[in-house]
Amino acid sequence: MKKRFLYSEIVKYLEHKNALVITGMRQVGKTTLLRQVYDEVIHPKIWFDFDNPLDLLLFENSNYDGIYINLLKESNTQKNERLFVFIDEIQNFPDITKIIKYLIDKYSVKFLVTGSSNYYLKNLFPESLSGRKFLFVLPPLDFKEYMYFVSDHPKPDKVIKNSSFKSTGIYEYKKLENEYNDYLEYGGLPEVVLTQGIETKRMVLKNIFSSFFEKDLRLLSDLSDIRELRDLIILLSARTGNILDVSKLASELGINRLKTYSYLEFLQGIFFIKLIPKYSKSVDRSVAGGRKVYFSDNGILNIFARISSGQMFENAVANQLSKYGELKYYNVRNTSEIDFILNNDTAFEVNNKGSERDLTALKKICDKIGIKKHYIISKEYTNTKGIISGSSI
Repeated sequence: MKKRFLYSEIVKYLEHKNALVITGMRQVGKTTLLRQVYDEVIHPKIWFDFDNPLDLLLFENSNYDGIYINLLKESNTQKNERLFVFIDEIQNFPDITKIIKYLIDKYSVKFLVTGSSNYYLKNLFPESLSGRKFLFVLPPLDFKEYMYFVSDHPKPDKVIKNSSFKSTGIYEYKKLENEYNDYLEYGGLPEVVLTQGIETKRMVLKNIFSSFFEKDLRLLSDLSDIRELRDLIILLSARTGNILDVSKLASELGINRLKTYSYLEFLQGIFFIKLIPKYSKSVDRSVAGGRKVYFSDNGILNIFARISSGQMFENAVANQLSKYGELKYYNVRNTSEIDFILNNDTAFEVNNKGSERDLTALKKICDKIGIKKHYIISKEYTNTKGIISGSSI
């Protein structure tokens, strides 16, 4: 099994005292990544899966020193040796964070754990790990990582933090065209990517979507109405790439705005959707503006919604660009618009077939708001400077 790009970032911190927390949407490969790190560690180590009730027993003890003694016994570790504890799915036992803090501070135990989502980490766990954890978000595969998994494309030496966004030639574009179309259709969840056959891929995606309802909702008593959440997801899918009107959403669902906001927060917290804020030089205006919605994986989006090819392409680009930093959008009363502004300094407009005219229009808006770098991202190949293909980002 090939290693995710994030692996090389995580192993840098194996000797640091802080707990390492890996989070991300379901079926994105957190457990596999944690197991690969486990195999790398040469220190005394022990593995727990909190989906298994038996693995919780050792930690159900109010005497934290007793927990430490039992960990030493279970792992056959001496007191003078540093113990590495790996825990999968920590959200199933919220009290574990207090134990982790105590064992880090008193015994220098190293913890490496996975948690299903930021929503759980924020709402179910106390802030007892503040200053004692490094948090890593594992997303679905972007296209570069996708190509590394399905072909002989080399793995970069480090996780990419920025890019010059260079145009590619027609040969490189054609070489990647079929793979990119598959990526747009089936997304970047590792199991789906590595599964052969269209029907089997679709079955895997349906199972992943089902597990979202079966596992993520079971811990949320205040979000018990699964039908409302299901209906909201359907409404959001049709609005992919559009600015949300929460009042209208609430009206269509027959619920109040507060509950709608709580659903949106939940879906974003489990990495099911991305909500992109509005760009403004004024912080207040940026916060006040409506948000654009995207789904975190094209494959999941495509199994329950039939959206336009333009929406599908823009959704993939939103996920691809996210690895480079913070995304915002620009809109002035629907008279001028920029799809994405990356890190407040680079603008992108997404089109199925970009043109010189699109580039000129984008430059005009960018000059007005003081954005110096700008690109058109095109699905189809265009031999024009400043227009780049979706498969190159």
